Amino acid sequence: MSKVDRLERLTNLMLVLLGTSRPLTLRELADAVPGYPGPGDARRQAFERDKRILRDEGITIAVEPVDGPDQLGYRIRHEDYYIADLDLSPDEQVALNLAVAAVHQGEPRGREALWRLGISTPVESLVVADLPDLPALPVLHEAIRTAATVAFDYHGSTRRVEPAVMRFRGGWWYLIGYDLGHCAARTFRVDRMESLPVCGQPGSAALPEGFDADKAFADKPWLLGKDDQIEVDVLVDPIEAPLVLLELGEAAVLERRGTAGTVFRIPVTNTDALRSWVLGLGHHARVLSPPDVRAAVLEWLHAMAGYEEALR
Repeated sequence: MSKVDRLERLTNLMLVLLGTSRPLTLRELADAVPGYPGPGDARRQAFERDKRILRDEGITIAVEPVDGPDQLGYRIRHEDYYIADLDLSPDEQVALNLAVAAVHQGEPRGREALWRLGISTPVESLVVADLPDLPALPVLHEAIRTAATVAFDYHGSTRRVEPAVMRFRGGWWYLIGYDLGHCAARTFRVDRMESLPVCGQPGSAALPEGFDADKAFADKPWLLGKDDQIEVDVLVDPIEAPLVLLELGEAAVLERRGTAGTVFRIPVTNTDALRSWVLGLGHHARVLSPPDVRAAVLEWLHAMAGYEEALR
């Protein structure tokens, strides 16, 4: 079978499994879906591959006993596939269409969700947000959903975290949770994770009582630490300075240097978190002092440059 034939066969198989009111045997499916081999092991193997592909895409195929020599039948139950009716008005459906069309995240999962709601294909619209689709995201979302600890390499060490929430800010995804190694709330930029996260057992995470992830993220992660507080001066160019001013407030302004930018003095108890924030600003920001923090940022940048060069 060619790739196109298999795609057509999978599409037809899914439509038949969705459209039936009773479980269908493999013999009945082969009669209804063009492209399957004749009776025998080849047909069974092709069907098993197709089932695996659909299940990998999150489509649950129910297997039920049936009368007759085949014994087993298959179908996709509507309650397993379709999202519950949200009872949206026509105007609300249009608004949802526009939101899905205007915000992209990797593959078109938003469109698939609309199809499962029974809403027509989204209208074309100007894309106003393109969210990065990272391999770690599904793992982290699953860890949060199942209350599981998650482990990953970050800044050269392995972190074990009780995850709380995911947040998107400034074009980047962040994981907020409780770092078991440091016994403190921490914020991690997902694209800077150096390994694919690994989930622990469901229920293995138990966040400390009173843990407020939204407050931890909003209240500047570089203050979420147990180290002695230091003051770090960061120069931000005129392009990003207005946004940083909104985030830090006027009290953080140490000096305005005209076309060179604005110097912000930031109290810090977690230099790793501040480093991630500074690096998130790219070439628009640089640490001026103290010397050890500036050296640590430069060392990390040089290490990353060497790593990227080694990959070429």
